[in-house]
Amino acid sequence: MKNGVVIIGTGHAGVQAAASLREEGFSGRIALIGNEGDLPYHKPPLSKTFIKDPDAKPQILRAEAFYSGAAIELITGETVAAIDPAASRVRLLNGTTIPFGHAIIATGARPRPLSIEGGPLGGVLSLRSLADARAIRERAAGAEDVVVMGGGFIGLEIAATLAAGGRRVTVIEAQDRLLARAVAPVVAAHVARRLEASGVRILTATTIARLEGQAGDIGAVETSAGERIAARLLIVGIGVVPNSRIAEEAGLAVGNGIAVDQQLRTGAQNILAIGDVAEFRHWQTGADVRLESVQNATDHAKLAARTVTGHAEPYRAVPWFWSDIGDMKLQMVGLTAGSDSQLVTGEPEDNRFSVFHYREGRLVGIETVNRPADHMLGRKMMAARFSPDASVAAGGGEALKAAFAAWQQARA
Repeated sequence: MKNGVVIIGTGHAGVQAAASLREEGFSGRIALIGNEGDLPYHKPPLSKTFIKDPDAKPQILRAEAFYSGAAIELITGETVAAIDPAASRVRLLNGTTIPFGHAIIATGARPRPLSIEGGPLGGVLSLRSLADARAIRERAAGAEDVVVMGGGFIGLEIAATLAAGGRRVTVIEAQDRLLARAVAPVVAAHVARRLEASGVRILTATTIARLEGQAGDIGAVETSAGERIAARLLIVGIGVVPNSRIAEEAGLAVGNGIAVDQQLRTGAQNILAIGDVAEFRHWQTGADVRLESVQNATDHAKLAARTVTGHAEPYRAVPWFWSDIGDMKLQMVGLTAGSDSQLVTGEPEDNRFSVFHYREGRLVGIETVNRPADHMLGRKMMAARFSPDASVAAGGGEALKAAFAAWQQARA
């Protein structure tokens, strides 16, 4: 496989990289290696449909016939133990070595570990993989009392799903509001209100001080305020850590993820890193970022394939994200950190509104709740680098469409 490509990781990024290589005309061998035994699958449904329905099956990314039909060697249930940049080969945990012309690291991230008095106990779980989702679903079937530690997207999606299924759910968040690093305060407050109305109890500015066991399983948690809360299932959602070990041990630069350039190459030019594990200088903010989203994984993968096949260009994709929390579809486009003004359009009371973020008068991001049209228009505007004045955005969707169309016509 001297001139072939080894892809390490079978999540969204890895599978898309393999598919895109073929689409770009790459005819060499492709080995796609993952440590899970299942066919590669979609991860977003795991926190919603999958854990709610005992009969739900994983949604596969590509049918098994795709891999054989595209001559992609899918290696599941195997772990890459090391990567050797000098020899251009990877070594699997089982001792097998595979040479490569290029390697693409798409190892993703893992849940941040919990370190707290009283652990480890059964029923203390995180969600990142299909195996995790199966364990949560099985445990939730007999758990009336659930505690979710962490008020981020994954934790809140699970909280809403399990509350809808009749469980008593408490969310404990260390920050003074939910989604503190993800959305504007107005959106976070709206999410909190609707979750509480659905029966979810929310404690902010609170942490878990101690776990209480019951026959080797979780039985309760004690909060930093001294309150004891019954819990037969504790979901830990306190962030993730990039799976960058093999890169670091190979001598590649690692910060908050594997450092890559604008073509997604590491310091070893024939080794790339993509998706959740990659840290790169973002065109919009000028800062080094590591983005955790299906969109970023997919767009990284497509560019990586073009880099490998000699048609590279700088990564300039517009970031966008989504989360389904109960009856709220949150959609975000752009990176809003550092925005200095916000404009709210629509009606939060109707569970349908948008937040436009500006920095020094320029649009840097849009957050929407149940307003997909605003989100889609926002993606088009930001991809074109069009920044409507706040007074135009205040006029609503039709005013925005008209202004965008006029701007495009003027540039034609």
